[in-house]
Amino acid sequence: MLYYLFEYFDKTLDVPGTGVFQYITFRSALAFMLSLLLSTIYGKRVINFLRRQQVGETVRELGLAGQNEKAGTPTMGGLIIIFATLIPVLLFARLHNIYIVLLIVTTLWMGTIGFVDDYIKIFKKDKQGLKGIFKVIGQVGLGIIVGAVLYFNPAVTVRTDTGKTDVFRTASNTTVVLPAPVEEKSTATTIPFVKNNEFDYAEVLSFMGDGYEKWAWLVFIPVVIFIITAVSNGANLTDGIDGLAAGTSAISVLALGIFTFVSGNIIFSNYLNIMYIPNSGEMTVFISAFVGALIGFLWYNSFPASVFMGDTGSLTIGGIIAVLAIAVRKEILIVLFCGIFLAESASVIIQVTYFKYTKKRFGEGRRIFLMSPLHHHYQKKGYHESKIVTRFWIVAVMLAILSIVTLKLR
Repeated sequence: MLYYLFEYFDKTLDVPGTGVFQYITFRSALAFMLSLLLSTIYGKRVINFLRRQQVGETVRELGLAGQNEKAGTPTMGGLIIIFATLIPVLLFARLHNIYIVLLIVTTLWMGTIGFVDDYIKIFKKDKQGLKGIFKVIGQVGLGIIVGAVLYFNPAVTVRTDTGKTDVFRTASNTTVVLPAPVEEKSTATTIPFVKNNEFDYAEVLSFMGDGYEKWAWLVFIPVVIFIITAVSNGANLTDGIDGLAAGTSAISVLALGIFTFVSGNIIFSNYLNIMYIPNSGEMTVFISAFVGALIGFLWYNSFPASVFMGDTGSLTIGGIIAVLAIAVRKEILIVLFCGIFLAESASVIIQVTYFKYTKKRFGEGRRIFLMSPLHHHYQKKGYHESKIVTRFWIVAVMLAILSIVTLKLR
């Protein structure tokens, strides 16, 4: 909203200094600072409100050290992350940008699913919460919306190079000559660590002969559905000990922010020889607000936690990260910068699969991990929560750096 106000001041009234709002970097900085302030200052008020409403966590007996002390800790803290993200976005982002619209819809959609799940657990006294089938339906529904918009909306395009050139003049008055961008619809994505690193989902249907490109949505939309479902559930599984999900998510989103900024900037994308995605740079404002909200939430969620994010927060975080990765055509890199989510999900799948297999074969179920998800395995081995979280953060940083390195390492 403030973006449009200052745009009016600059272009209509010619007020000096108001043109600074046209810069994504400036608005991103403001969004980060405001979201950080909102989540830290007003977060306490939200926690007090949740405590007055007796929105306390019901802890299942898992035989973990320090588990009983967490009983009654306010949950639904994901509301702090949602509000601290959306308020700066509404103030500083260009709200007509299709990517911003998608991210706002994702935040509200996944936040609602998580809120309903938490509400059933707390007020209906049903520890299972929202039935899994309804969660999946919600995730699939969002995947269909995101996939359809990214595929069919004419504002979602990528650049292809031509023999023509355009001349750009930088702030330092330096002339830069770049290939003229020809914007076109495409389902191409980026493959890391290879030289010619673009893969088009439409190629899967090349066996259909001429005109197969128009059916690419049959591949693209199911891929989007799978990614959103997998990443949101991965974030949900990671949210098991104080500060783990929020901290690792902030690191992953920071890496995504770098990808988003360079992919939406024609000069940087040309220098790095990566796909240029027009208008995608605006997502940097959303990412900055999101990171500020996550860091501010950690103020209260670090050990010992004063509030838990609940499914309200974890499903929202996973959904946002998935949509960001898909929008900047870096979804294959999710296995790197969301490596913690992947490890947590894989530990559950491996544990359940092996248990069922051994029970069928030997008549007795056996386990590979002491407990899944993975962070509970280390708790069972006697590691303190803080040590587990810190080491997972370190691994997340290493994976984020490796992801960023793929910009040049091919």
